[in-house]
Amino acid sequence: MDNAKKLFAERLRDAMVAAGYEAKPAVLEREFNTRYWGKPMTLHGVRRWLRGETLPTHEKLLVLAEWLAIAPQQLNYGEEIQRKVESRRARWDSGIGYQDRDIFEAFLKLPVPQRKLIREIILTFAKVHSATEPQNPSAI
Repeated sequence: MDNAKKLFAERLRDAMVAAGYEAKPAVLEREFNTRYWGKPMTLHGVRRWLRGETLPTHEKLLVLAEWLAIAPQQLNYGEEIQRKVESRRARWDSGIGYQDRDIFEAFLKLPVPQRKLIREIILTFAKVHSATEPQNPSAI
């Protein structure tokens, strides 16, 4: 968790600089409190964000993200998570044809007990298939 806090602090400082602000607690306190309608943050509180000692609440993270014009998930988790999600989504979008999509839609319409059975059948076929594949491609 400490590493997540440190990484958040780094992303927050970088976002402030990219938006044209100095990454200083006084600047963060002033700019944040002019945009946040809840209880104002103290200088000590925002300093702890910048030093990686604490994380803001979700509500405060959204205010920071809007102010700095950065996606909240990117500010909170970084770009790596977004790239992984997009990569996985692209793999599904490009690797599945219309016939496979029809099969998935039909599968999702089945009652849960039947879906469980079909899932077990597919996993069994996948296990048998992976066991029969040669382990070393150069051995073919």
